Amino acid sequence: QVQLVESGGGSVQAGGSLKLSCLASGNMFAINAMGWSRQYAGQRREVIAAIGDGERTDYANSVNGRFTVTRNRAKNTVYLQMNDLRSEDTAVYYCTAAFLRDEIEYYSPDYWGRGTQVTVSS
Repeated sequence: QVQLVESGGGSVQAGGSLKLSCLASGNMFAINAMGWSRQYAGQRREVIAAIGDGERTDYANSVNGRFTVTRNRAKNTVYLQMNDLRSEDTAVYYCTAAFLRDEIEYYSPDYWGRGTQVTVSS
């Protein structure tokens, strides 16, 4: 099992920035990729960013160019730098992890954190 704990959520004005962090623990041999998903109220969760072996990354169109996912393997930590935030970025953000057997574009989470709220006011 892998445990994921997010931090760094909060409230920010439109155009501002936030950085989310996620610490992974447990059986780290069970994962080789990490990422972030978000969920709007009443909707399904969507993968918005992922990072895999060789530091290859993939992003949802809605955040591409504004969000950056990075990983510190030594610290078992993944980050999501969010810039130029918009009101439509308001959601619960979840840290995720997976054992990826394909290209990063096919990332699908196996493990989930509990989520952290991000609120962007206009």
